[in-house]
Amino acid sequence: MEPALHLTIADGTATVRITNPAKRNAMTDAMWRALPGLLERCAADPAVRVLVLTGEGDTFCAGADISGLTDGGSGSRDLAVAAEEALAAFPKPTLAAIRGFCVGGGCQLAAACDLRFAAEGASFGVTPARLGIVYAASSTRRLAELVGPATAKHLLFSAELIDTERALRTGLVDEVWPGDALDKRVAEYARVLASRSQLTQVAAKEFVAGHVDRVAHWAEHSSRSDEAVEGVAAFLERRQPRFVWTVEG
Repeated sequence: MEPALHLTIADGTATVRITNPAKRNAMTDAMWRALPGLLERCAADPAVRVLVLTGEGDTFCAGADISGLTDGGSGSRDLAVAAEEALAAFPKPTLAAIRGFCVGGGCQLAAACDLRFAAEGASFGVTPARLGIVYAASSTRRLAELVGPATAKHLLFSAELIDTERALRTGLVDEVWPGDALDKRVAEYARVLASRSQLTQVAAKEFVAGHVDRVAHWAEHSSRSDEAVEGVAAFLERRQPRFVWTVEG
């Protein structure tokens, strides 16, 4: 199977599958380059309300494919950071569904998602210290904001792997499930997210990221949309709301 990112869209959820099973789904330079464009397509597609990132088979992603590195990894590192930033900037909710190894660049991608659900037995690590590579400043900051300075330092200094119990305790993952229950939980949760107001979600995502300069922007969108009217009406009528606002709306 050729290394690639495979995209499927169903029931409001875009699923991006990292596929390079011969190398535990390691990301090649071509895959890093492809991710921002794929995300741009999904962001512009009103049929997509949620994005799930996962790996083929029993591994999420073992990092960057370093077999062809000849420049100390600087080129691939730049590509990885660009892909990570594109994922972090994706306007709709994102969820990483993690099995097996989530290491290096794989952990970098998972950290750029809004939420992370893992199967029991998954392993997490940030491993540039094994290779003498300086981890990107933006990636370091995102990791520290997610797990706190002490855990970030442990991961970066030692390059050791941690298990799902520690990942859950430190905030690196949000939920841990038995392996045979993960897909069902991810699908159910994605359906929940897809049913909620995208206006609320997109504005909240910006505010959580610290973009408080956009308060007026979102107040205007709120006043021009019928999201709140529909939400209140659905509540009073005891039915599911039909939210229609989209990123392009």
